[in-house]
Amino acid sequence: MNEFMEFFNTNSPENVSTSVKLLLLMTFLSLAPSILILMTSFTRIMIVLSFVRTSIGTPQMPPNQVIIGLALFMTFFIMTPTFNEVNDRALTPLFNNEINLEEAYDRASLPMKEFMSKHTRQKDLALFLGYSGIERPKTVEDIPLTALVPAFAISEMKTAFQIGFMIFIPFLVIDMVVASVLMSMGMMMLPPVMISLPFKILLFVLVDGWYLVVRSLLISF
Repeated sequence: MNEFMEFFNTNSPENVSTSVKLLLLMTFLSLAPSILILMTSFTRIMIVLSFVRTSIGTPQMPPNQVIIGLALFMTFFIMTPTFNEVNDRALTPLFNNEINLEEAYDRASLPMKEFMSKHTRQKDLALFLGYSGIERPKTVEDIPLTALVPAFAISEMKTAFQIGFMIFIPFLVIDMVVASVLMSMGMMMLPPVMISLPFKILLFVLVDGWYLVVRSLLISF
């Protein structure tokens, strides 16, 4: 019991440091889903992979677990340099008691700002900066996260929808051709989707679709 009370004794510098680390860890874990979705490449990857599945016409294949798992690992692969920079600049010095919590936050936010600013449209960022009445920042470090994060999110969604539209085009052509052939044969009661689905899957397999989609996503970052 005495050891337990000594652990929470804030008069000891070691206990204070441990408490700060635990608080930082709990805060990060609670915000991790939001950080992963809105501040990384996860949103673009997830939307594009969902477009691929929808355009083929197989809403349950691949399953959601596979799509989300692939999006997660691709996100970690793309974000590894940024995460390593955050760890080297902020987390490691903080855990070694070389910097305080406020300085660690500033150091950790800079690599994330640099990544998001590269993929954020100026128009989207100006929307939130103008609405909040903030002057045009001179450097990336001066951009507040409250404006950069939503601007980055809507930029990512627009980019993902553009990629999804390009993916839809060849499959839409197949649907139109199959529907025209069935109508010319007088088979209007037969759903064109049933006939076009095997052809769309065959086309996707022949061109190695998953490789092309993943390659396009990696190149886009």
